[in-house]
Amino acid sequence: MAIILGIESSCDESAAALIGSDRTVLAHRLAGQEDAHRPYGGVVPEIAARAHVQTLSPLIDAALKDAGMTLDQVDAIAATAGPGLIGGVMVGLVTAKALAMAAGKPLIAVNHLEGHALSPRLADASLEFPYLLLLVSGGHCQILRVDGVGQYRRLATTIDDAAGEAFDKTAKILGLGYPGGPRVEALARQGDPRAVPLPRPLLGSTEPHFSFAGLKSAVLRAVQSGAYLPEDIAASFQAAVVDCLIDRLEKALAATDDTMGRARTLVVAGGVAANGAIRAALEALAARHAMGFVAPPLWLCTDNAAMIGWAGAERFALGLTDPLDIAARPRWPLDPAAEAARGAGVKA
Repeated sequence: MAIILGIESSCDESAAALIGSDRTVLAHRLAGQEDAHRPYGGVVPEIAARAHVQTLSPLIDAALKDAGMTLDQVDAIAATAGPGLIGGVMVGLVTAKALAMAAGKPLIAVNHLEGHALSPRLADASLEFPYLLLLVSGGHCQILRVDGVGQYRRLATTIDDAAGEAFDKTAKILGLGYPGGPRVEALARQGDPRAVPLPRPLLGSTEPHFSFAGLKSAVLRAVQSGAYLPEDIAASFQAAVVDCLIDRLEKALAATDDTMGRARTLVVAGGVAANGAIRAALEALAARHAMGFVAPPLWLCTDNAAMIGWAGAERFALGLTDPLDIAARPRWPLDPAAEAARGAGVKA
């Protein structure tokens, strides 16, 4: 069994984990930064980077201690090399490089999105390629066909805001504070999802992509009108997001069945995958199409080092390692060959 030290620092969580190639999570340590960013209503990149500098080394030491191991017993070191807030990414990657050089261990530079994309395989040993993946996080909203490690075909992306961004901005508009997604979901449970007439951008469109900027603006207008209860706005917003996700996935399923052959399993990953209403709707969609459905446990949806360690383990098993001069990347698409989406720019 290969043992991988995983390091994550792409946004506002510092994390370290020891992951076995047999899917054993030997240790996992995470330090959030919610208190530091809450006064600003969102993540401040410079504050995040400084926090990573302070917390990563103690977290790595603690994870090794939890696993009862030393660095010499680790087979490789995997770290997020992008995409993400470049200051934080650099802190984690430089830390991994220093450890790899000092201990004479291979370095594996992991695409953070690949960490999310492969995380369901850490949680479910029966999940096989290919599968259809909805990747929904704070900065990305994509549908991908996953044919193997490093083999991704992007079928849809957002042309403006990601679903996670829309949740966070809606939370800010409603005065719910940070982090926004879980607070919107909690408030939505108390509201009527049919109470507020919110738009469903691109619903039914021949274009395959997502758009959430107009929905966020409609939430702002609903709040400014004073005509609706906050819980009804939250519930109606969440229902609109669910409708958009399901509509775009229906289109992607039809496209893949026609051109690439049927994927047997629908998979969701990323921070927004922790949302219960979204999970329930996706599970129902999979059932309608006689597909399996896999979602990682909630702790594995948000940014964590276990998924980075597991992606490292998958790559290490294929002999995929990286030189010590590999650069951190603020943008790193899983499918570089994908056609640029209207309005998406580097976000695609």
